[in-house]
Amino acid sequence: MSPAALPSPTVGVLELGPLTIHAYALCILAGIAAAIWIGDRRLRDRGGEAGVVLDVAMWAVPFGIVGGRIYHVITTPQPYFGEGGHPIDALKIWEGGLGIWGAVALGAVGAWIGCRQLRVSFLTFADAVVPGILVAQAIGRWGNWFNNEIYGPATDLPWGLEIHRWDGATGRAAVDAAGDPVVLGTFHPTFLYESLFLLVLAVALLVLDRRLRLAPGQVMALYIAGYPVGRFFIEMLRTDAANTILGLRVNIWTSLAVFVLGVVLYIVLGRRARSGEETNISDSEKLPLSR
Repeated sequence: MSPAALPSPTVGVLELGPLTIHAYALCILAGIAAAIWIGDRRLRDRGGEAGVVLDVAMWAVPFGIVGGRIYHVITTPQPYFGEGGHPIDALKIWEGGLGIWGAVALGAVGAWIGCRQLRVSFLTFADAVVPGILVAQAIGRWGNWFNNEIYGPATDLPWGLEIHRWDGATGRAAVDAAGDPVVLGTFHPTFLYESLFLLVLAVALLVLDRRLRLAPGQVMALYIAGYPVGRFFIEMLRTDAANTILGLRVNIWTSLAVFVLGVVLYIVLGRRARSGEETNISDSEKLPLSR
């Protein structure tokens, strides 16, 4: 490792007797906790009751985890169903591999079900929680750091990231004959770039929500359109193995499609609000958002 390079962990697990705790999972859990706390504060500012976000999260989080894993397995099936793959490994979420697009899509379905159960406006709920979701994504990306994954091309820049050859089965760096961790090189820390972008986008949405008169659901739409912008460029940097369509990574095509969806939603929701048409939030739902 060059003196200026950023270090990576050589161990991604904490062993407490027979219990093995993966840092990747802890990052995901920390992100979920942050999203619930931020979302709860913002929903209460909109007239909601304390605890509503946690109640809806009981639906959204399991749906999101399942959706994220399904997307990952579908778009990267080789490690599980290809030559030498083990299908049972598709269930080992703690070893990494959650596709954010599937997590958000199915998580939104879970949130919609939760909102229906609690009789809470889904659009108001979504506007309240999306900045926290961005923070959760930013925290969750550090799980990739612990797993020595999600990096770009080699670099000698001062913020280049040292990457080890990783043994996913043990959650540790592979070692050489002398017992020293095997270093693959120094690479662009794309996980860090994405984490910082997510935090900037979260702050931008908070500022826009405060300063602009947005229609219900438009903060959500800005999230849907905004995140793919950064993800597009980060995907262009990534060098880890990925399936492609017409020479471009699948996630790049997904980013483009999701960006268009966000722009369309923003325009449609704004027009509906201006024309006075009924949206998912009625006047009686705006307050008190009660259960």
